[in-house]
Amino acid sequence: MQRLVATSKALNGTPCEQPIAPNAVPTNSHTTSDQIYCPPVSTVLVPLLKNKQMAMGKKKFNMDPKKGIEYLIENKLLCRNEEDIAKFLYKGEGLNKTAIGDYLGERDPMNIRILQSFVELQEFSDLNLVQALRQFLWSFRLPGEAQKIDRMMEAFATRYCQCNQNVFQSTDTCYVLSFAIIMLNTSLHNPNVKEKPTLERFNKMNRGINNGGDLPQELLRNLYESIRNEPFKIPEDDGNDLTHTFFNPDREGWLSKLGGRVKTWKRRWFILTDNCLYYFEYTTDKEPRGIIPLENLYVKEADDSRKSNCFELYCPNKSKGNTIKACKTDTDGRVVEGNHQSYRISAPSREERDEWIKSIRASITRDPFYDLVATRKKKITNKKLAKMEDHSASCE
Repeated sequence: MQRLVATSKALNGTPCEQPIAPNAVPTNSHTTSDQIYCPPVSTVLVPLLKNKQMAMGKKKFNMDPKKGIEYLIENKLLCRNEEDIAKFLYKGEGLNKTAIGDYLGERDPMNIRILQSFVELQEFSDLNLVQALRQFLWSFRLPGEAQKIDRMMEAFATRYCQCNQNVFQSTDTCYVLSFAIIMLNTSLHNPNVKEKPTLERFNKMNRGINNGGDLPQELLRNLYESIRNEPFKIPEDDGNDLTHTFFNPDREGWLSKLGGRVKTWKRRWFILTDNCLYYFEYTTDKEPRGIIPLENLYVKEADDSRKSNCFELYCPNKSKGNTIKACKTDTDGRVVEGNHQSYRISAPSREERDEWIKSIRASITRDPFYDLVATRKKKITNKKLAKMEDHSASCE
């Protein structure tokens, strides 16, 4: 009974009586030294609860950034303003950097303001462009969607020029050169690229981007040497675990696939993400049975006498007998190359077939960097032409 009383008092934050020895003489009063203060349980449990909610919020963010942020706001762990959310993302403890990149790249007005606050937390003063890019690209993982990349690199270029006002004549110059550096990094350090770009080629690639003029040769040489000597480090979230790749797929669902050598139909769970089509035997599998990179492929509706609602993935130069570059796990667990000149796939309904075709077509894109750079270079050229026309008009 005494223990119950002591526990009850502790729960209510009142002083707890010290245990009385069996042979002690009871007294009617206690001095302050005879009492131990037991704090309210709330002062102990609330921080534990908040820590648990924060861990849950980070887990939710890594699976679905919007839901994770909303959960943290609802539990009063974040304020609903861009500065607080940006600081949370910039600190990044326990956050998947792919999820950070996807969230920062969203076109929602609030996300754009968060991106602005996020880049303002970055300090680029007295850093050359490669050093600033190393810092920036380590704080998240650059998404694959062209519009997201454009918004994020635009924000980076603006911030870099704010911190280093006398380096470039415009943010467009910084933007184009940043992409040139990223592409140079890929070309120099990707083992699949056999012909490595030279300094001369890098210089030629960046002619006329400084408001129509050329950048200093020494600047370009220093940037080139920096990338050649040390490639960018790309954030890795989960080592070799592919699970995070499938958190936010573009599309997923059950489809039937026609075999390559043995022409039988097998039901597989398909996931479309990161410009690849993955298929699994079961939805609970962590490793895919096969991977089909969508680069340079086409998709179309297809008729099949044995299956309805079919579509087909194929190479444009299919007539040459080339097989699609893909891989799969064999029955004995070995990873082998695929044996398809085309992939015939059947959806459960016509509507689902049309949606899959639409989603796959949206994923079959060329490297967005080149299109973004070409657009920005055209903008610089147009500015130069406009200035020349204005000058000619003023001289008449």
